[in-house]
Amino acid sequence: MDTIFALSSARGKAGVAVIRISGPRAGEAFESIAGKIPAPRHAALRSLSFDGAVLDQALVIWMPGPDSFTGEDIAELHVHGSIATVNAVLRALGQQTGLRAAEAGEFTRRALENERLDLAQVEGLSDLIEAETEAQRRQALRVLSGALGDRADDWRRRLIRAAALLEATIDFADEEVPTDVLPEVRTLMESVSSELQAEALGVGMAERIRDGFEVAIVGPPNVGKSTLLNAIAGREAAITSNIAGTTRDVIEVRMELRGLPVTLLDTAGMREAGDEIEALGIDLARSRASAADLRIILKGGVDEPPVIEAADDDLVVVTKSDLGSGDVSAKTGDGLDVLISNVAKRLERRASLAGVAIRERHRLAMEQAIESLEIASDRLNQSPELAELIAEELHTATRALDSLVGRVGVEDILGEIFASFCIGK
Repeated sequence: MDTIFALSSARGKAGVAVIRISGPRAGEAFESIAGKIPAPRHAALRSLSFDGAVLDQALVIWMPGPDSFTGEDIAELHVHGSIATVNAVLRALGQQTGLRAAEAGEFTRRALENERLDLAQVEGLSDLIEAETEAQRRQALRVLSGALGDRADDWRRRLIRAAALLEATIDFADEEVPTDVLPEVRTLMESVSSELQAEALGVGMAERIRDGFEVAIVGPPNVGKSTLLNAIAGREAAITSNIAGTTRDVIEVRMELRGLPVTLLDTAGMREAGDEIEALGIDLARSRASAADLRIILKGGVDEPPVIEAADDDLVVVTKSDLGSGDVSAKTGDGLDVLISNVAKRLERRASLAGVAIRERHRLAMEQAIESLEIASDRLNQSPELAELIAEELHTATRALDSLVGRVGVEDILGEIFASFCIGK
C-alpha cells in the first residue's frame, strides 16, 4: 500500500499547520526530514530539513500502527502555518520514493479498511467536521463513538442466537432436543424488531438535527412577519415597509436556536392576490409553510381568524402588542423571548426523539431487517416446522444490519461518502 501525505489543517495562514503521513514508509519519510523517531505519542521539537536545506522548526509526533487513526504508522508534523512553509514541507515529501499526495478522505478510508472505524463512525466523523451547532456536534460525536455499531452488534448477536436455536432443531431433527427453543426464538425476534422500529422512527429527527429545522412565519400582509424575522435574526434580513405585499419570495435566515440548527422562513402575506406575481408568492408561501417543521401563525388581532389552520405544535401569535393587546411586538421586543422559548421547546422535544441512526441509509437497512423479521415471525406462528426458512430470514435480517456498519454491500456508496471529506482527513 502507498504511503500518503497531506495537509490536515485548513489551508491559508495560521499559527500552526498539521501535515500527516500514513503508510509503510511513514517512518522513512519522517527520518528523512526530522531525524530520529521520538517515543510513540510523545511530541518532540525538531528541525526539519531536506537536501541540506532547513525547512522549519516543528513539533513532531510518531504514532505506530495498529494503534493509530488509520491503523498504519502515522507521523504528524506540526509546522508554522505560513503558506510557504507548508508548501516547502509538502514538496520535500513529494520528492521521496513511495510517497504520494492523499486523495479526499483517504486517511479515513484506510481507518475503515483497517477496522479502526466502522462505516457509521465514518459518517459520524463527516458530520462532526461539518457540525455548526451544539446539537449537531453532540449527535455526530455519539455516532463517532460507535453507538450505532454497538447497537447493531447487539441486534446481530441476538438474531444469530435465534437462528442457531432454529438450526439446532434442523441438525438434530432425529434426536431429542433438550428444550423447546421456539419461545426464546420468538422473544429474541420480537425484542430486536421492536427496537429497530423505534430506532428507524428517530432517523427523521436525526436528519433534521443534521440538516436543520424549518420554521415558517405566516400571516396576512402587514402583520409584521418580516419585522419579526429581523428581530429574531438580530439583523435586517428582510425588507420591511408599510406597503402591503412587500415580501413576494420566501426569505430564509439560518440561525442556531438553543444549539439546534434552524432556518426561519419569511413568507408572502396571504390574501387575495392583487397580481400574478403576488399570486405566485402566496402559492409558494403556502407550499413552504406546509412543508415546514413548525409554523408561527401571526394575527393582527385577537378576534382575527388565522390565515391557515394550525397544526398541533404550531404557534398562533397576536402581533404588534406595542399598539394594543397582543402576544409580541417585534419593534419593542416585548414577548420576543417567550416566543423564541416556545419555538425552542417544541423543536427540542422533537429532537429528543432522535436515536443513534442518523441517515436515510440507516433507516432503509433497518426497515429491510424489520421486513425479514416480520416474515420470519409470520412463518414461526403459522408453520414452526419450517425452521430452515425461518432461519434464512433471520440471516437476511442480520446481513441488513451488517450493511449498517459497512460489513457488507456498501462498496457502491463509499466513493460518495469519502468525496465529502477534505484531502487531509
